[in-house]
Amino acid sequence: MEIRPLRKTDSRLEVSRIYEESWKHAYRGIVPQDYLDHIPVGGWCGVLDQAGWDTLVITEGGRLLGTSSVCPSRWEGCPGFGEIVSLYLLPEYMGRGFGKALLEAAVEALAGQGFREVLLWVLEENRRARRFYERAGFSCSGDRMEDEIGGKLLWEVLYCRSL
Repeated sequence: MEIRPLRKTDSRLEVSRIYEESWKHAYRGIVPQDYLDHIPVGGWCGVLDQAGWDTLVITEGGRLLGTSSVCPSRWEGCPGFGEIVSLYLLPEYMGRGFGKALLEAAVEALAGQGFREVLLWVLEENRRARRFYERAGFSCSGDRMEDEIGGKLLWEVLYCRSL
């Protein structure tokens, strides 16, 4: 297993596929199925090189298995925090320790940028992800924000962790 920054030579389509497959698996029963069935191929390519974001990938045997992006907090309620914007794995690698390693690498990347507090948002109904973050030392702050995905109103909850 190797965790490293996204390289210019890494296929953005391959990394986007990680998002696509993860969404279809993790959000089944939460996000409308029609929306998940019609996620466009390559839809996340454009965010991978976003200014101010650092994107990590986790590989094994040269195969891209997961990705995480971090940046300074985009939420005005937590100025001075680092933010884990995303953390996704191919479904067949979930529950095997890859996510834990990738999460810790994302936290370390933010600590290396000088952040002492980290936040992330997770869909309130995504119980598996919430348990994962709680086991990693994150706590639900009680803050929520509304989101609409595929025509369905959803809530995201804020998780925070001190470093």
